[in-house]
Amino acid sequence: MAFSVNTNAGALFALQSLNKTNKLLDVVQSRINTGLKVSSARDNAAVFAIAQGQRAELGGLNAVKSSLDQASSSLNVALAAAEAVSDLLIQLKEKAVAATDPGASSATQTALNDEFQNLVAQIDTVVNNAEFNGVNAVKNGGANIVALTGVPDGTLSIGNFSITITATDISANTGLALSAAVVITSAGAASSALATITTAESTLNTFLSKLGAGAKRVDIQRAFTDKLSDAIEIGIGNLVDADLARESANLQSLQVRQQLGLQALSIANQAPGSILSLFR
Repeated sequence: MAFSVNTNAGALFALQSLNKTNKLLDVVQSRINTGLKVSSARDNAAVFAIAQGQRAELGGLNAVKSSLDQASSSLNVALAAAEAVSDLLIQLKEKAVAATDPGASSATQTALNDEFQNLVAQIDTVVNNAEFNGVNAVKNGGANIVALTGVPDGTLSIGNFSITITATDISANTGLALSAAVVITSAGAASSALATITTAESTLNTFLSKLGAGAKRVDIQRAFTDKLSDAIEIGIGNLVDADLARESANLQSLQVRQQLGLQALSIANQAPGSILSLFR
């Protein structure tokens, strides 16, 4: 190659090599800073698009978890209320049985009836306060407990992605037929009250069974959603996370190459100066 002070081919080649090294170094430093080997579509368009789709799915699953948690809380409140009413029915039956005693005095039956009516009133107190986040599934006209089980895809109805536990009225008057007319002021009235209480117990036990099954299903779905969410998150990591041990090794190598490139460029830049020795 001819000697020239106008064009330094060696320096150009050294500069190209150094620029390439610097670009690779920028990529490695970006991966170390972000922890991602694919942080934008510029890095890998196909992988980035897949990862973004899975991130959207993961966001939807977080909403599903929230829905299941709310449903679980509503079910817990409804179960607590139903169990409390069940305990009250047991006490009502005890009072009614005591009132069927032929030897009980009028004063005794009146006292038993007073306790009986207070227990009936307590049922409505429990039922009316069994509310979580505006949902009461045990009062007259109560709301169903509904929870998402998956992320809707827009092609199927929401019902395909949800659990519904139907509300049941267990209030004293309208749900369990324990109206003001149900009294235990006499043995005959107490006997009639016992039949009403037995029917109320059957209604309540059916509802308790439904609530328990619904709560179990919500718990199973919540556990599955957690596992699914973890699996998707791991999958996203496999696609876009950087191997920091490898990147650390690459960083060391590129830093050495950068220093060598600078040294080579410096040597190449000194070459035109050697032409001066020809004119001495």
